[in-house]
Amino acid sequence: MAGGKGTRISSIASDIPKPMIRIGGCPVLEHQIANLKAYGLTDITLVIGHLGNVISDYFGDGSRFGVSISYFVEDHPLGTAGALFKMPLLDEDFLLLCGDVMLGVDFSRFIQFHKDHHAWASLMAHPNSHPYDSSLLITEQLPPSVKGGQPIETHRVTGWLGKDEERLYYQNLVNAGIEIISPQLLEETRKQFIPRHQDQPDKVDLDRDVLKAGLGTGRIFAYKTPEYIKDMGTPDRYYSVENDYRSGKIEARNLHHPQKAIFLDRDGTINKHAGFVTHPDEFQLIPGTAEAIALINQSGYMAVVVSNQPIIARGSCTFEELKKIHDKMETELGRQGAFVDAIYYCPHHTDKGFAGERADYKIHCDCRKPQPGMLLQAAHDWNIDLKESYMIGDTVRDVEAGHRAGVRKSIQVKPNTPGILLRTIKQLLQEKN
Repeated sequence: MAGGKGTRISSIASDIPKPMIRIGGCPVLEHQIANLKAYGLTDITLVIGHLGNVISDYFGDGSRFGVSISYFVEDHPLGTAGALFKMPLLDEDFLLLCGDVMLGVDFSRFIQFHKDHHAWASLMAHPNSHPYDSSLLITEQLPPSVKGGQPIETHRVTGWLGKDEERLYYQNLVNAGIEIISPQLLEETRKQFIPRHQDQPDKVDLDRDVLKAGLGTGRIFAYKTPEYIKDMGTPDRYYSVENDYRSGKIEARNLHHPQKAIFLDRDGTINKHAGFVTHPDEFQLIPGTAEAIALINQSGYMAVVVSNQPIIARGSCTFEELKKIHDKMETELGRQGAFVDAIYYCPHHTDKGFAGERADYKIHCDCRKPQPGMLLQAAHDWNIDLKESYMIGDTVRDVEAGHRAGVRKSIQVKPNTPGILLRTIKQLLQEKN
């Protein structure tokens, strides 16, 4: 979709379409095409409108870029999805991108996820530094299926918070504007949408009329990734993307390459620890935490939380309540421009004798720190090179877990200390550089 006017970024370039704005000397759209070509995605249709001749003159038939390009020209605005119902029949699953997003993505992983879930639509999702003004996805969690297990993340999208919808605490799971869509979903949209909009049947909004309207099918899934995906809707974001490209961060975050992570304990390191946190109201960020995690975000390292949460085994908190606590953490971080890429927790504890305890979680496991299970699982999930990663926590258990996982360095900080995580991250990054 390459037809937008880009009015919010007109101070950067007002005489060319937004997808033609240059990063590192090349149009954003050219970077996208190179990313697609690297994964064998070479049959490309560009939907153009505003100043579309600038795009077609530059890219031609695509042969100069090693791909095959055709064009669909909107002679009047069709909304963000109307073109899908006007162009020649889309009879296979297809990848849909906004042409103004800078990205570095391993599309092979995304495609495999789509196939594994037999999805009608797979939506690429990620945390970002401004979730408060982004569209957010809500996904399904099912109860643990085995004794001592954890909730099952099905990745099925069950809810959708628009930019202007009221929200309190939420997971920082932002719709990234990259989708794989099946013909079945388009056909379902035709059946439901056209009869309701006879007065304007060709103007279709992708989010509202196709994706949100299709949630009831149970066939729409969220593919979460920490990879680099950033729109350039404002001048500030444009300059940020330009800096990230020149630093090599965009390519480095592609999951095809081994990742680096800074693992963070939660209680006492991220938030104040004065007894167990069993309710969102009890969760308070330690001053300086958000700034510290924002530095991690900017550095190219992943920020991964690994936390012992025996409150589940003790029976003093449910999985649903713990999810709300983590949602508050992500919300408070997001309000200050920071995010975590992933959260892992251990619900187990072997001590017994607590009122309301859950016997099925009173087990020895390989995830409770000082065991390294959470770090090892994260490394498997996100292609993390542990030898180039770090562990930071406020107890000896945290340090030992890092050592057992084989991280480059484990660091113990004084618990509940304002600014100490920020100072530690600054020193770590200075030493690394």
